[in-house]
Amino acid sequence: MTESMPEFAPEPAPDEESVDLVVVTGVSGGGRSTVARALENVGFYVVDNLPQALMLDMAQLAFAAGGAARRTAMVLDVRSRAFSTDLAGAVRVLKERGFLPRVVFVDADDEVLIRRFESVRRSHPLQGDGRLSDGIAAERKLLEEAREQADVIIDTSHLNVNQLRRRVEELFGGEDARRLRITVLSFGFKYGLPPDADYVLDARFLPNPFWVPELREHTGLEEGVSNYVLGQEGANDFVGTYAGLIAATAPGFEREGKRYLTVAVGCTGGKHRSVAIAEELTSRLRDIRLSAHSSHRDLGRE
Repeated sequence: MTESMPEFAPEPAPDEESVDLVVVTGVSGGGRSTVARALENVGFYVVDNLPQALMLDMAQLAFAAGGAARRTAMVLDVRSRAFSTDLAGAVRVLKERGFLPRVVFVDADDEVLIRRFESVRRSHPLQGDGRLSDGIAAERKLLEEAREQADVIIDTSHLNVNQLRRRVEELFGGEDARRLRITVLSFGFKYGLPPDADYVLDARFLPNPFWVPELREHTGLEEGVSNYVLGQEGANDFVGTYAGLIAATAPGFEREGKRYLTVAVGCTGGKHRSVAIAEELTSRLRDIRLSAHSSHRDLGRE
C-alpha cells in the first residue's frame, strides 16, 4: 500500500513553525479517544487508528495541505494490524525528514483498566482466549519502547473525562509549542507516586493542617490553609529553592528537546500541604516567565 502512494517531498523542509505534529498512543482503555477529541477542541486535525507505516505520508500530506492540517494529530492503535513495536524508528524517520513530532503516551494502572473493561463488558483486544489481565500484560510488553520514547505520559488512573480533556487542552492549546511546559502536580503519598514525575518534592516535613480542627475540612486552595502552610518555618525557602532549580534547568531541557516537565509535590493525602505548595510554586514559576500550570491529582479523594 505504501509503495503505490505518491512521494511527497516538501520544499523547504518542515519545521516547528510550519507543522505541529502530535503522535498519540498508549494502552487500550487508557483514554486515547478522549485525548483525540480534546486535541480536536484545540484545533488539531485528528487522524484516528492510523497505520504506523503511513505516519510519514500523513505528515507530508499535512505539510502540503497547509491551513488547519498544519496542526495534525495521529492516533495509533495497537489493534491495527499494521501496528509495529518500532514506534521510535517511525518517529526517527519523521525527524530525519524535518518534522518534530511530540509523542503522547496514555497510560493507567492495571486495576483501573480492568474496571473500565468490565464496566463496558468488553474484552481486551489482545487477550485472545486468556484473561483480561493477560491481554493488558501483552499490550504493555508491545508498547514498552513507545512508552520509554514518549515526550509526555498522561496517567489517567485518577482522571475523569473532563479532567483528562482539560489536561490535554492545557498542554496543547494556544501557547508556543516550542516552550517547555511545566505541570506542578500535587499528590498524596498514600495513593502512590505519579509515574510521570520528573521531579518529586516531599512537603511532609511541614506541620499537617489535618491536625488543626478549623482547617481539616478545607484544602490547600483556600487562603486559610495556604497561609498556614506557607507560614511555617522553611516553607518559603523550600518553594524558592525548587523554583530556582527548575529555572536553572529549564533552558537545558529546552535545548535537549524536552517539552514537558512534571514536578510532583507530595504530602500524606494530597489535600493540604502539597496543594498549597504546588499553587505557590506555579505562581513563582510564572513570575519568572516559565510556562507553568498546577494540577491536583488526589484532591477530593478523601
